[in-house]
Amino acid sequence: MNENYTKDVQKLLKFAKEEALRLFHTYVGSEHLLLAIVKDSNGEAARTLKTLGCTISKIKKDVEGLVKTSNKSMTVGTLPLTRRAERILKKSYLKAKDMGFESASQNFILLAILLEDKCNAKDVISSYSIDSDLIEKYIISSFDNSNDSSFDQDSNSVSNSKNKKINELKSIPHFSRNISEMAQNKILDPVIGRNLEIDRVSQILSRRKKNNPVLIGEPGVGKTAIVEGLAIRIFQKKVPRLLWNYTVLALDITGLIAGTKYRGQFEERMKKFMLELESTKNIILFIDELHTIVGAGGASGSLDAANIFKPALARGDIQIIGATTLNEYKKYIEKDGALERRFQRILINEPSINDTIDILNGIKNKYESHHHVKLNDESIKACVELSARYINDRFLPDKAIDIMDEVCSRKRLSDLNVPKDILKLEKQLIKINHDKDIAISLQQFEKAANLRDKEKKINLKIDSIQSKYENATDLILDVNENDVADTVSTVTGIPLQKINQKESEKLLNMSDIIKKKIIGQDHAISSVVSSIQRARAGFKNPNHPIGSFMFLGPSGIGKTELAKQLSYNLFDNDNSLIKIDMSEYMERYNVSRLIGAPPGYVGYEEGGMLTEKVRRNPYSIVLFDEIEKAHSDVFNLMLQILDEGHLTDSLGHNIDFRNTIIIMTSNIGTNKISSSKLGFVENEDDSNNSSQIMENVKQYFKPEFLNRIDEIIVFNPLSKENLYKIIDLELYDLRVNLKNRNVKLRISKNAKNLLLNNGMHQEWGARPIRRIIQNEIESKISLGFLEKTFTNDSTISITTDLDKLEFKSILNSALPKLKKKKTVKKVVKK
Repeated sequence: MNENYTKDVQKLLKFAKEEALRLFHTYVGSEHLLLAIVKDSNGEAARTLKTLGCTISKIKKDVEGLVKTSNKSMTVGTLPLTRRAERILKKSYLKAKDMGFESASQNFILLAILLEDKCNAKDVISSYSIDSDLIEKYIISSFDNSNDSSFDQDSNSVSNSKNKKINELKSIPHFSRNISEMAQNKILDPVIGRNLEIDRVSQILSRRKKNNPVLIGEPGVGKTAIVEGLAIRIFQKKVPRLLWNYTVLALDITGLIAGTKYRGQFEERMKKFMLELESTKNIILFIDELHTIVGAGGASGSLDAANIFKPALARGDIQIIGATTLNEYKKYIEKDGALERRFQRILINEPSINDTIDILNGIKNKYESHHHVKLNDESIKACVELSARYINDRFLPDKAIDIMDEVCSRKRLSDLNVPKDILKLEKQLIKINHDKDIAISLQQFEKAANLRDKEKKINLKIDSIQSKYENATDLILDVNENDVADTVSTVTGIPLQKINQKESEKLLNMSDIIKKKIIGQDHAISSVVSSIQRARAGFKNPNHPIGSFMFLGPSGIGKTELAKQLSYNLFDNDNSLIKIDMSEYMERYNVSRLIGAPPGYVGYEEGGMLTEKVRRNPYSIVLFDEIEKAHSDVFNLMLQILDEGHLTDSLGHNIDFRNTIIIMTSNIGTNKISSSKLGFVENEDDSNNSSQIMENVKQYFKPEFLNRIDEIIVFNPLSKENLYKIIDLELYDLRVNLKNRNVKLRISKNAKNLLLNNGMHQEWGARPIRRIIQNEIESKISLGFLEKTFTNDSTISITTDLDKLEFKSILNSALPKLKKKKTVKKVVKK
């Protein structure tokens, strides 16, 4: 009983007993409680009655007039409370608890008297036009209008005493973290934009039964921050009064399990923890990753943590806030119906871009002071918008906060290079110390003394420069949106920086560079390069890939080679070309390999062949080679890629294709132009061939698929002049390889014509040229080096003899040098 009432109420009961003895009554009733209030003239209830216009002396006369003095004597210590008095005490405590107070004060005794029916004490007070509603409003207003500084002091002292009480326990401090203490010490970051969620948590915690909320949301949306926000609100008394004196603790489930090797150790530890938790009132236990308690610590034939918590949750002895993801909740919690029904679900959604900007503005001060930088509004906006646009496997606000933290760190580290002057002086210092040691060893003490003086001067200079440098590092650096773009580019591999002069020249010259490698397809190269230039300049649909193209034409005319050259020129390597051979997806059951096997099948956890590669390398060229060979279900998948710029794999990951270039190759309709002669196709026939190919394409592919492709490009058949240039390109690569041996290659025009005539096939394009050079030239040169016919530091000449290639090798030293000498002489004469 002593814990439920303040010391002033216990004093009031003592006075009530004395008043009963004074009147020779054999009981303590409501009238004695009112006389006790009057007797304690400096008490809380007496002050309340005076404030509301009552006369204390008159109240005493009125009460004594209603009750008669008894002539019977009564032994001290044997006075019982009447049922009405007991009811008044009980009501006062329940009313105090209902209003959020730990114990009942004198005002609640006064309020409970007015809540009684047919009560003498109530009749006396009511004669002054005072009722229970007035007393209740007075209690609330008197508390709300109290001095703020004293209120803060009281709340701090209460919090400190509660924390001290918790820290004196054995199990709870070892296996939990005091979030309320962190809120009191202002360690926690402020929580912005989650007022509705915190109010909902407070509402569930205030329930009489099933008062255990569980926060369900994707990783990084701010579930833990909501609990921290609740702890901050409890400290600030901005929650329902029922929660004012609560402490929020975060459970360390790993610590509970650690070291429990033998059966019964975990249960024993959990039992002690639960007993302390139940005996220590007003504790809210926060369990992050709530699903981990299912099966935690459970061995064969023993209980896990979830089953140990269930009885206490059912009785209402403990209160828990859980946090978990939606997938984990479905996988672990929903399967256990008894555990699920003890929690109330709160779905936590990802905040909007505007809300995330407000969140970052609310916490940026802590990051600015930590990194010694200044974040402006544009940089905060860039952190949110760029992370939302280019980081698709994580959620706001977590990814935006990470970008803000990293860009601040990068900005500060860029200014922490050691000054060159210090490095130069340190090198001088090393040399002087070395010379001084030698002078001492040779007993040249005068020289050693001079070197010591120089050493002191250099150390003073280093200290001076060091102090200036340290003062410079305390300067506040400004972070702008360009710094944010650089950081996001580093994280994602997607170029977001403003185009510099070098890259601008590269983009402008890309078309000319590729045209030197891809012969006869200038219109296709111009179309693809222009789409890349538009994307880097910022003029593209943000929800579509950079560009989507279908390359049509016979085999061997450069469709796949163009994709390779684009990859090399954009990324300076071939690793960013994701090639999918569609002949592997001719059957319907193979289509799932692109996005991953369905649940229950082998390879489900591995992801898809396409989606995993794009997920790891979002800025790339995706080549679907020979697209017409794929099953029709593949085209249904590609509709979403081409139109929305994303695809969901079997694991639920949203794969972003908005920074990829989609290229599809096809040979459809090329058999219609086989009657045309290679190299002698007129322009009119060329346009007719293109229209015939397009007709076949429209018949094979569905309109909704073709309509989503940016451009369908028909590659031109290769002419004789094109093939001649291709021979020169192939021979150039061979010359580069021979240059490592200091071997030169000379080939006559007749030899080139022979290669052209033997390798010219309309159906196969340029591929036979590569094969004939490999078989007729590379193989014979390789054989010549193995047989020692050809040696290093020589020149190999290739000519023709009766429609056959003839090879000759001459040492470079044996070549005539007359021309070189004449040239030198001419230079001298000039």
